[in-house]
Amino acid sequence: MSVKPESASPLFAGPFALATLSAPDGPRFPALVTPDGLVLDLRSAFGDERLTVLDLLEDWPTTLPRLHALAADTGLGRTPLADLHVHAPVEPRQVLQSGANYRQHVIDLHVAHRAPGDDRPEAQRRAEAAEIMDRRAAEDLPYVFIGLPSAITGPYDDVVLPAWAEQPDWELELAVVIGRAAHQVSVEEAPAYIAGYTIANDLTDRATVFRRDMPQIGTDWLRSKNAPGFTPLGPWIVPAESIATPDDLRVTLKLNGETMQDESTKDMIFKVARMVSYASRTARLLPGDLVLTGSPAGNGMHWGRLLRDGDVMDGAITGLGTQRTRCVAEAS
Repeated sequence: MSVKPESASPLFAGPFALATLSAPDGPRFPALVTPDGLVLDLRSAFGDERLTVLDLLEDWPTTLPRLHALAADTGLGRTPLADLHVHAPVEPRQVLQSGANYRQHVIDLHVAHRAPGDDRPEAQRRAEAAEIMDRRAAEDLPYVFIGLPSAITGPYDDVVLPAWAEQPDWELELAVVIGRAAHQVSVEEAPAYIAGYTIANDLTDRATVFRRDMPQIGTDWLRSKNAPGFTPLGPWIVPAESIATPDDLRVTLKLNGETMQDESTKDMIFKVARMVSYASRTARLLPGDLVLTGSPAGNGMHWGRLLRDGDVMDGAITGLGTQRTRCVAEAS
């Protein structure tokens, strides 16, 4: 699916963003996109027909000033974005995801998504959730786990709902894109390792989050989150310098035109820099890797309405653009 910008509304914040695009039946290519919806093919600009967005992120400190110069050069030939297909902006080698990072979201999940055999009253589980969050925040222990790059799809592609997924749900999130290899970096150092930001919808089958055969094992994120296409990503990577306050962005998801999620990243328990720092304590983050920062309140479990065939999700985050995905039931 291509996207046609509205002339009165810029596509994103800042002078340019990175994207992965293709012409009809053509190969994918890395592109510089301007807020008015014009595209520069970076293969020609960098003199490399095999260039990818990941290649650009591998040398981000050198790439960024070159992109600024290209964006400012109005003499270069550009193509309308509306004529092109928009793919996920990057193919990461690693995807790190976080859970329970929005205060209200965690409370709602504790109320609506109880573990098997947990028959305690709502008030007790809500109070427990608040206590857990306070303790986690004080101890500086974000909850980070690993996702699969194969779950990523484009920001306008259909999402296939597997036949086995009984309770597919949405979770719109701010995604951090790493621009320098990072290992054991401090919270203060972390922003220097961030190339930019994009949008992710971390779909989850709530029915398979907990193992029914052995609940004491805990969560099963492989089964519940990593079906093909369960992570719509993009449309753009907006450079970090264009997003002045990543800890105060509006995250909004609409289902069939009705607002379901509408919250600021200010509600995060652990802010962006702390999430990146914490993930780097164990893992060596690589350029192009994604760190998903968790989803705010308003998922399907909260509303008692899960995803089904034909649903359309519209996601937006301040300064990062919008994505639209349609749900399609898996063919029997």
